[in-house]
Amino acid sequence: MKHSGFDIAFLHPRYWLLWLGLALLWLLTQLPYVFLLALGRGLGRIMLYLAGSRRHIVRRNLELCFPHLSEPEREQLLRENFASMGIAFFEMAMSWWWPKKRLSKLLKVEGLEHLQAAQEQNQGVILMAIHFTTLEIGAALLGQRHTIDGMYRAHNNPVFDYVQRRGRERHNADSRAIEREDVRGMLKVLRQGRAIWYAPDQDYGPKQSLFVPLFGVPAATVTATSKFAKLGRAQVIPMTQTRLPHAQGYLIKIEPALSNFPGASDEEDCLRLNQWVEQAISQQPEQYLWAHRRFKTRPEGEAKLY
Repeated sequence: MKHSGFDIAFLHPRYWLLWLGLALLWLLTQLPYVFLLALGRGLGRIMLYLAGSRRHIVRRNLELCFPHLSEPEREQLLRENFASMGIAFFEMAMSWWWPKKRLSKLLKVEGLEHLQAAQEQNQGVILMAIHFTTLEIGAALLGQRHTIDGMYRAHNNPVFDYVQRRGRERHNADSRAIEREDVRGMLKVLRQGRAIWYAPDQDYGPKQSLFVPLFGVPAATVTATSKFAKLGRAQVIPMTQTRLPHAQGYLIKIEPALSNFPGASDEEDCLRLNQWVEQAISQQPEQYLWAHRRFKTRPEGEAKLY
């Protein structure tokens, strides 16, 4: 990976407020973990009342995906989800700035042998993940145990992009950041036997997507996972990360590689992936990033859901 370098232009006065905010966040991040969890929940409550459009998206997603729940149950889940998003803000800062030793004390990992076995066989791996709110800290924690490459899109603010990339790179010194549109680059590293973090659970529009059910709702689902696995000669290994209760830290669970994947058709593969996504989300629905408009793209003739 080409490491981000500091640019003297980052000291321009237009960035001073951002630097001040980052400094205050760094100071807060020095607090004990239990305090950061509490601050995150408080931030989540503020977000719940101020972020009206996002609150609507989360509420609508919960209505679509969990119609069997009562309205009070869904409202409770909504509150827990915003609390999780608030905590994620401080988890991001922890992953950037906590000493590695301090951070590693929060990690519990299961199934690392599946990644190690693929590495020993020089077999590329699509590390199939989900957009949980613990995404940032999960990647940092796993990066301390195994090299992971990642799909990357530069942030519009160059100072924030610099700080973010430095925070991420320190856990994965020899990892590679691949631009999200760089398909050739992704296939190259897969064929070199490396592992790439990849999440197929969001709505990327109708191009190269198929409509298959997700929680019973037709959802535009990318076919890229199958294509990358085939062209990159790679295994698809599912993984999840979970924020454990009572400030116990985080569990990263790596599952065995999907067998017979890709399958007979893109439709079959997309359905199989969505079924796994459903199962993983259902185990910790409050930690999923419901603020994404997962069902934005609709089949032709169907009304919008948001």
